[in-house]
Parts: sequence; structure tokens; C-alpha cells
Amino acid sequence: MEQENYLQSLLSKPSKSFQDMESFAEEHNIPIMEPLGMNFLMQLIRMQKPERILEIGTAIGYSALCMLEAYPAARITTVERDEWRYKEALKNIENIEAGDRVSVIFGDALETGDQAREEGPYDVLFIDAAKGKYEEFFHLYAPMLKDDGVIITDNVLFKGYVADDREASPRMAKIAGKIRKFNEWLVKHPDYDTTIVPIGDGVAITKKKSSHS
Repeated sequence: MEQENYLQSLLSKPSKSFQDMESFAEEHNIPIMEPLGMNFLMQLIRMQKPERILEIGTAIGYSALCMLEAYPAARITTVERDEWRYKEALKNIENIEAGDRVSVIFGDALETGDQAREEGPYDVLFIDAAKGKYEEFFHLYAPMLKDDGVIITDNVLFKGYVADDREASPRMAKIAGKIRKFNEWLVKHPDYDTTIVPIGDGVAITKKKSSHS
């Protein structure tokens, strides 16, 4: 915890627009990426320089706009099934005047594959939606990536409960169990290389194996 607090103390202060989104998310109990995890994601985006990003789980648009700030040349397609969050995301995107670079698809991500495919192929796939559906999202959307694309998955350690769920509520333990199963499936996948980084709530970075290896 001391190490985490130290690292957070090194983070630069976000702009007022992003501070407002963070306050709004906290006030309305909307899950957004933790500061250290978001800082890590933004650095990955800066390094990858993706032309097109696909995000599963828009919420209020916070992550999409952070990724855009990290690499303003990107075009982002993001999917949200909750109508109220979808509308809030549109407002935030408009406030930052990013409507020409971020498009939001309204609907269940397991049913919006055709719409998302139209805007691909993608350089980065970011999965941060219903935790019990991660493997289904992966199956549906990973094929929309370019061969050298990267898949980034948030919350793969889920509050520490994936490693040890003895103090979790039954609901949290159930979610942790699903994520644990996903992690094991992902790291053993014969077509992908994955590493899990214990930052924020746990971030998995996955890349397709080279056909030459």
C-alpha cells in the first residue's frame, strides 16, 4: 500500500475536465480505471501509437478520452450498453470536442460485433466491461485486430480477490472465480502471449504470437 501511495504521489494532476469526470464517477458510483492503471494504459497507448482503438465498456467515456489524450491521432470506437452512461459519455466527448475522433456504439457488446467490425481493423482492443463475459468479448473482438495488434484487459486481479477470495462476499467471490478462469485460459492460449501486470486493479497485455515463431 505504501508503494502504491508513493507511485500515486508521482502522478501529474489531470486537467479540470478529467477531474470533473473522476468526481462524477465517484459521486455516482461508476467504476472507472484506477489512476495507476490508467497512467499505465496511457503509456502503452503512447508506445503503441494506434491508429484505431476498440474499447468494450465506455461507461462515461473517461478511459476513451484518456487514451485519446495519450495519442490524439487515434480514432476510438467504444461500446456501452447502459443508456444513461452512454448519454453521459456523449456529453463528455462533446465537452472535450472529440466527437470526430471517438464514436460510441450503444448496445450490448455481445450483439454489436457487426457495427464494430465496420470501423476496424483495430490496433488496440481494450476490454473493461462485464467481468464474467471477458472470454466471450475476447472471442468476438480479438479477430478484428490487425496481426500486430494488442489486447489490454483491465481488472484481471479484481481487488485482490482473484488471488485470494476468502474475505470476498459471495457475489465478489463468484466474479473473481470467473476472472481467475479467464486469466488461466488467456495465459495458456496457444495463439497469444500474455503478461499480467499487478498495477491498478491488474492489467493483462496480450499479443498474437508471430506466425514465424
